[in-house]
Amino acid sequence: METHQKGSIYIEDDVIISQNVHITSAGNLRIGKSSLILANVFITNIDHDYQTIGQHVVKQKYHVKETAIGENCYIGMGAAIMAGTILGKQCVVGANAVVRGTFPDFCVIVGAPARIVKKYNPDTQKWEKWKE
Repeated sequence: METHQKGSIYIEDDVIISQNVHITSAGNLRIGKSSLILANVFITNIDHDYQTIGQHVVKQKYHVKETAIGENCYIGMGAAIMAGTILGKQCVVGANAVVRGTFPDFCVIVGAPARIVKKYNPDTQKWEKWKE
């Protein structure tokens, strides 16, 4: 079993990272330019397998999934950006959100599990409630 894998973290220009932010990477993880990451945020591209009963989870295989934060994103305090998350440009992630999945540009994402609650409408030039 491979226990270590090389990882890279790419932080583009003008990114602000507050205190107690924890970032783990065993692949490529990118944070887009001009993004703001508030305190106590967790960002990863690693998922641990847990399928084998009786074996410690850290001794099981882990899976690396692309994780990227788009440019000009705002990541609220205490949010968890999980493996496999892709945020588009200028996404706003609410405090304590647990985010996994792909989210388009210009949306507000909240909750656990996180979901879109608003999107920017270029026609009205307003942030509007999102209806699926």
